[in-house]
Amino acid sequence: MLAQRWMWIVWPAFLVAGLLEMLVFAFVDPQDLNWFGQDLDLSRQAVYTLAFFAFWALAVLSSALTLLLGMTSTEVNR
Repeated sequence: MLAQRWMWIVWPAFLVAGLLEMLVFAFVDPQDLNWFGQDLDLSRQAVYTLAFFAFWALAVLSSALTLLLGMTSTEVNR
């Protein structure tokens, strides 16, 4: 049951991260990004990769919170 719940969280989050990656980088060039006024010394591929994992982590948190809020009090207190 635990593996099934993880898949309920991780798989939709993966799909959302992929969609966000396409939407964001359709309008933003990674070479134009700055971090606290400094140019990023990363390749485009590195920025794409780091952004994907950041989007995925945020989507995982969102999915996990949704699953947690959908649980009954008995399931939470088990």
